[in-house]
Amino acid sequence: MKYKNKNKAILLLEDGTVFHGKSIGFSGTKGGEICFNTGMTGYQEVYTDPSYYGQIMVNTNAHIGNYGVHPDESESDSPKIFGVVINAFSDDYSRGQAVDNLNNYLIKHEIPGICDVDTRKIVRHIRNKGAMNAIISSEISDIDELKRELAKVPSMEGLELSSYVSTKEPYEMGLEGGIKLAVMDYGIKSSILKQLIQRGFRCKVFPSNATFKDTEEWNPQAYFLSNGPGDPGVMTDAINNSKQIIESGKPLFGICLGHQLIALANGIKTFKMHNGHRGLNQPVLNTESGRSEITSQNHGFSIVTEDVEKSSLVVATHLNLNDNTVEGLRMKDKKVFSVQYHPESSPGPHDSRYLFDQFISLIN
Repeated sequence: MKYKNKNKAILLLEDGTVFHGKSIGFSGTKGGEICFNTGMTGYQEVYTDPSYYGQIMVNTNAHIGNYGVHPDESESDSPKIFGVVINAFSDDYSRGQAVDNLNNYLIKHEIPGICDVDTRKIVRHIRNKGAMNAIISSEISDIDELKRELAKVPSMEGLELSSYVSTKEPYEMGLEGGIKLAVMDYGIKSSILKQLIQRGFRCKVFPSNATFKDTEEWNPQAYFLSNGPGDPGVMTDAINNSKQIIESGKPLFGICLGHQLIALANGIKTFKMHNGHRGLNQPVLNTESGRSEITSQNHGFSIVTEDVEKSSLVVATHLNLNDNTVEGLRMKDKKVFSVQYHPESSPGPHDSRYLFDQFISLIN
């Protein structure tokens, strides 16, 4: 059913492009980096993924909101996006298991949005022009005033954001007596923890600022570096911490931001991508098995391919079949590996969940 709200909203892009539509969710003004996700399902999982902190999400799927929201489909305690851009929005839902409509959910968590805009045009624009900041407002109609507000929004490049979404205190999950895994939380998704716990890990989740000394006091058998938002290149403490974990000789697995931190710890630089990879259908080649995987991805930074090719410490294990960026690493003489994409795939295909089993096999 067509959304009935008649309140107006504006989306202003950093390059001055303006889109007019209807207000959805929370009434207000919010800026962030605009990006798009090509997934046809899983909007609640996307909105609550901590890696999206600081970003305005454009859903390329035309219809959003039609199956409501459910607490079991959240990847964190609340939405982490700063705003949402939708073509056809529905505040009615047909799924009996849903507990509320998406509009109420966005209002509750103070997430502003805009609908009844041409999302195909917006995606084509930012796909061609590259990543940029944007601002959504349902309260400011003067474009010059909006431009002044938008100018206050910092660039994603150079931002450390994991501390905003990480746990503040350590906590444990999983069965007593399981494999002791120290999890560095830079913005971890709950579905990653579920995959680890299902395989017999006893996880202790540490804040992003925890030191190697802090984690070693628990005497873990292995380490995991999580996904998260922001620019990995400025995370000096996390990079140094990763180096110490690697030097310990204990098995280490990294996903997304964790992958980039492992790369940086091995002298491989990262860079801001033109657009990034965000969706549920990114094709990846496992260069060691020769098999391809359809993967779920969400990242705006990547590691420098030339640095990997020159490295004496690591080898590339996975490549993106769309643009040939490196999607996976393995250290040559350590029990350390990582992938840029999300093998837990929530939402998305389950082609890559074997990586969690691969991690188990590295632990004595």
